[in-house]
Amino acid sequence: MNYPISEVEHRYGEGVHILDDPYLNTQLARLCSPETTQPLFNDLIRQLYTSLIRTVINVEFPRVAVEMDTRMRAYTEAGVFRGTIIDRDAPAVVVDIARAGILPSQVCYDTLNSILNPAVVRQDHLIVARTTNAGDQVTGAAISGRKIGGPVDNCFVLFPDPMGATGGSLATALGDYDARGQARRRITLNLIVTPEFVRTLKQRCPDVVIYALRLDRGMSPPDVLASLPGTHWDRESGLDDRQYIVPGGGGFGELMNNSWV
Repeated sequence: MNYPISEVEHRYGEGVHILDDPYLNTQLARLCSPETTQPLFNDLIRQLYTSLIRTVINVEFPRVAVEMDTRMRAYTEAGVFRGTIIDRDAPAVVVDIARAGILPSQVCYDTLNSILNPAVVRQDHLIVARTTNAGDQVTGAAISGRKIGGPVDNCFVLFPDPMGATGGSLATALGDYDARGQARRRITLNLIVTPEFVRTLKQRCPDVVIYALRLDRGMSPPDVLASLPGTHWDRESGLDDRQYIVPGGGGFGELMNNSWV
């Protein structure tokens, strides 16, 4: 069974899914508005990630054929459901990339626990921060702390991180799992990504699958913006001089925690 999703047409290659969902686009636009603060901001994060993780489960996770008694089985032999459902024993690991990823990771973890066997679901934690030079230019990312619960062999390993800007932090997080076993699938769940983010991940982690609600490339020339995403990938840009996403939505980690450091 295939689960069709509405997504933006692009030329970034396989494994890149930019959803085309009017409801989620509306909620994401509200999230990025200067007028949106707490507690609405975190409420919208929960709504968006609940929808995003459900999409990933529907598309990526395996299914099994079942025969299950319903309550009507007590009255008739026909009271049996026969069909396909999500394989509840598919192991999954959700990676919390602090701090913008804390709440999205918890939403994904809780959702997976509600549909899978909780015994095969775990949440790991990484503290990852951008590294910059004297000119405040992003030079990469560094991991300063981790809490990893075990290997990832045959697991769906999910990386919920709202803002995919340069891709450095997520590529570093993905690389940290290279020695922890052979994952069944490595998937990022982002609200907004840039062409630079997609390029970095696909160059450094070719097997990764990207799911995003929106592609921002607001620093691109007009003729590039008028073309299909990925057509002029070398000229596309969604980052300003400080490597902030444009049009973007500001610092989600700061807004999520009401902490401006």
